[in-house]
Amino acid sequence: MDWLIWIGTAMALAGVAGLIYCIRRALKARKAGLDDTAMRAELQRVVAINLAALGVSAMGLVVVVAGALLG
Repeated sequence: MDWLIWIGTAMALAGVAGLIYCIRRALKARKAGLDDTAMRAELQRVVAINLAALGVSAMGLVVVVAGALLG
């Protein structure tokens, strides 16, 4: 079940990359000096991406554990 572990690892790393993207996008919005409404809209989009990235990362970790238990 090594292939399952590698797939899970790739998913977890993709999720972490998404989280890093969210951090960079939020910092970029902060430095842009947007007004309150624009900042709120941008952060709502970032939160949606952040939740998706966190979900992918968590599913990847579940796949890694499943691969370790089955292998």
